[in-house]
Amino acid sequence: MSTYNVNLHEAVYSLSDALDLVGVTHIHHGKRVAYMATECGKQLGWKGARLDELFQAAILHDSGVSRTTVHARLTQLAWEDEADHCRLGAELLAGSPLLKHLSDTVLHHHTHWSVLKDLDLPPEVKLRANCIYMVDRVDVLALGYQVGGEDILLGKDEIRHKIFERRGDWFCPELVDAFMEISGSEAFWFTLESDDVNAYLATWLSHFPDQTMEFHELRSLVHVFSCIVDAKSPFTKQHSDGVAKLARHIGGLFRLPEATCEMLELVGLLHDIGKLRVPDSLLEKPGKLNDAEIAIMRRHSFDTYSILKNIKGLEQISLWALQHHERMDGTGYPFQSKGTDLSLEARIVAVADVFQALAQARPYRGPLELQVIMTFLKLEAEGGKLDEKVVATVGANLQGCWQAAAGHMQL
Repeated sequence: MSTYNVNLHEAVYSLSDALDLVGVTHIHHGKRVAYMATECGKQLGWKGARLDELFQAAILHDSGVSRTTVHARLTQLAWEDEADHCRLGAELLAGSPLLKHLSDTVLHHHTHWSVLKDLDLPPEVKLRANCIYMVDRVDVLALGYQVGGEDILLGKDEIRHKIFERRGDWFCPELVDAFMEISGSEAFWFTLESDDVNAYLATWLSHFPDQTMEFHELRSLVHVFSCIVDAKSPFTKQHSDGVAKLARHIGGLFRLPEATCEMLELVGLLHDIGKLRVPDSLLEKPGKLNDAEIAIMRRHSFDTYSILKNIKGLEQISLWALQHHERMDGTGYPFQSKGTDLSLEARIVAVADVFQALAQARPYRGPLELQVIMTFLKLEAEGGKLDEKVVATVGANLQGCWQAAAGHMQL
């Protein structure tokens, strides 16, 4: 099994970029929360691993939010069922050995201090979760001024007052006092602007080197990305897993090196991360998309590339993911690349994506039968869209491909 040199902090940062897409317009929320939480931690004298865990949990605190309808509620100070996304995020992070230590923090990042303080949890987890909760609400309050076009400084005193009046109830007194101390300056609020908060986080990331991971560790990290995407809609659930398994299976049929087959699996898991920007209503529309909706949908592979390209160690994976909607005759997107520009691996992912999508139910149809899927793939190959050799290889190994793409689903 291969090993990979990947920067975990860059991956976490890129996952935050992916979560930003869900907000469509309300972006960088996780990054602003990470900045404010880290500054509070510094004020309290937190250092080293303790401060870094606060940063990572803060930037990923909304990892349980995939749907735009749920994200819209995040701008409310409190709402019914707000703990649901905390639970989903905690379950997601618990599945990755590299992130599971953040799970309890994410689970309780909307728990009032009056309740949280008495729970059977390590003290540092309680403080970390409540710190994130506090600055998360600060960002929500600040957003009201930004959306209205007002200068954030005009609202800072009211925001600070609303946080302070919940001292001891919603928020730990020690944390509130730290926030009150650091938020008195104009610079604290100016740093919430997009360019400044990104610069702050970039400086933070520069302190952490790449690390060696085994494939199962990297896959578990990547799987967090794919689960967030697949949770957007019941019609996309398990799509990424199916594409991943099929792409790896086809790579094996071509006798590609094991390391390449592993990378194909990772591409399958990551290829649709850009769909987080697509509104839920489009993914679940029962009829044909209009031109404007098609335009929105067609940018998702480019958004995927934009998120992944900055993670050292995943450069090749990000390129193959970018190309999963390119076609041999140049009619695909987003670059309209032609066959000579597309690697075998990119062509495999393209076929795997089409095969699995046809095997899965969609709002406008049920899952298609195996022979119908194969007929469609052959027509696409004959029409110059999909690679003929890849389609022929799938056709010669149809049952195995079906099992890889759809065997985990109830069809």
